[in-house]
Amino acid sequence: MSRPPVAPPKLHAAAERLGRVEAIDAPAKKAGKAVRDAIPHGPVKDAVSGTWLGHALHPLLTDAVIGPWTSALILDAVGGAHSEKAADLLIGVGIAASLPTALSGANDWADTEVADGAIRRVGAVHGVLNTTALGLFTASLAARRGGRRGRGKLLAAAGGAALAVSGHLGGHLAYSQGVGVEQTAFDAGPEDWTPTIPTAELAEGDSTCVSADGTPVLLVRQGGTIHAIHNRCTHRGGPLDEGEIADGCVTCPWHGSRFRLSDGAVEQGPATGPQPPFDVRERDGRLEVRRRA
Repeated sequence: MSRPPVAPPKLHAAAERLGRVEAIDAPAKKAGKAVRDAIPHGPVKDAVSGTWLGHALHPLLTDAVIGPWTSALILDAVGGAHSEKAADLLIGVGIAASLPTALSGANDWADTEVADGAIRRVGAVHGVLNTTALGLFTASLAARRGGRRGRGKLLAAAGGAALAVSGHLGGHLAYSQGVGVEQTAFDAGPEDWTPTIPTAELAEGDSTCVSADGTPVLLVRQGGTIHAIHNRCTHRGGPLDEGEIADGCVTCPWHGSRFRLSDGAVEQGPATGPQPPFDVRERDGRLEVRRRA
């Protein structure tokens, strides 16, 4: 006897419904464009994206905000009078850390919202809630320093509530919608030699996207050598075959990440992970590829 399907968790369903609220689109699109215009390509964008780190920077920075603020809430609840200075200090630390955290998160969201309405809407509300939490904790610290500790605790509790809802939406963006996850993580390509196109179809200087058991592979012939890397940009999934190829690299047409053709290494962000490279050989008049060990 078959079992009835399990209903999705209510919080997950609520986030899914939020992703369908089209009224959020107009202000969110303006915000996304403003963020993209404000962060220039190059060292600044690479820094806030986490190119130097090897994965997105934003999740790492969130701990520097959530940790201190949560600790302050615990001290408010059970720490007593002797922990008041520590709670105040922790709130201040969280406030200071929130600025680079917000910048890195806004950068990640702005690069993604263009192509996905649900991510645009959920991410916009996530950002508004984080801003609300920042305002409440800032007001809490001001009240504490002004001698109104009871009011400060209430404001911090409200900030913690906003932070909790925002954290749920952030988890939804990362784990349900894949924001910040390398786009090739679950499609590394075939392990065995897999035939693609006839060798004659790739002349010197040519490039093309082929399918290897469903995996899109960029093939480029330069200087008598055929290079092969995953065609889906690890950053946000841009089609590399539509990008510019120069100086042994390919530049993603969506966000400007540049990768070496020889091994897929990142030459310029905002991508944080390399493109999976493939070995290439000619057999029976066709080019075959397999995932490079």
